[in-house]
Amino acid sequence: MATVQKSIRLPEEAVQEIEALASGTGRDFSGIARDLILEAVKMRRCPGITFADGPTGRRARIAGTGIDIWEFIATFKGLGENYDKLKETYHWLSDQQIRSALSYYALYPDDIEERIARNEDITQAQVIKRFPFLSKPAGKK
Repeated sequence: MATVQKSIRLPEEAVQEIEALASGTGRDFSGIARDLILEAVKMRRCPGITFADGPTGRRARIAGTGIDIWEFIATFKGLGENYDKLKETYHWLSDQQIRSALSYYALYPDDIEERIARNEDITQAQVIKRFPFLSKPAGKK
């Protein structure tokens, strides 16, 4: 993604919060500020979408749920991109929540496709290596 250098004035409170985030994550101020601004732009374009931290970084999520957009879209693709089947599968979601997730995917397909591909590349051996408590104890079936 091409970048453009701009100078902006921020309230002291925002600067302190960004500095705290940068310090806590080992990232620089500019990187944190850039990510926060991008998230704000995406949430404004797609009302009903939030972002959450997780083991693989920050992810777009359907607000009010624990459902990541990439998981939702992977299910949608698995259903042959059939909207009615998607509504049936996620029957507890409102039409607005479903449309927000689909809109996010329409606007940011590369973000979602990359997450889906990364998930599909994970092997059982990688999961066990990272989370050994998930493996069966020796001698157990």
